[in-house]
Amino acid sequence: MARAVLLRVMDALALARHEWEEGHRRVESERHDPGRYHRLIAQVEAVLDELRRRVGGTYTLAELAAAYRDADSWARAAVADNAPGPGWPRDLSLVLAAAFHAYQRGASDYGA
Repeated sequence: MARAVLLRVMDALALARHEWEEGHRRVESERHDPGRYHRLIAQVEAVLDELRRRVGGTYTLAELAAAYRDADSWARAAVADNAPGPGWPRDLSLVLAAAFHAYQRGASDYGA
């Protein structure tokens, strides 16, 4: 039974990390439009600032994935308050994934 739970957690983490990578890739694909790219980066930074407050400096990838599941509401507020731009709500999931992609590098088990 414990093995089945562990496999589900690992699958959920793999899926989240795939979403994060895709978000990062999509943000980077906007470099051809400097104005849009800089707005997206500012929004990613707003989410990263909030992540630092919510998750802290010591965390695992599983803890980060758990925070990701509940991040929509607080990320929406972070971007709206600190880095809104034209059409920002439609980019929220992209920005959120890109921020988590960047933040995962600080996890204690990153690269393990």
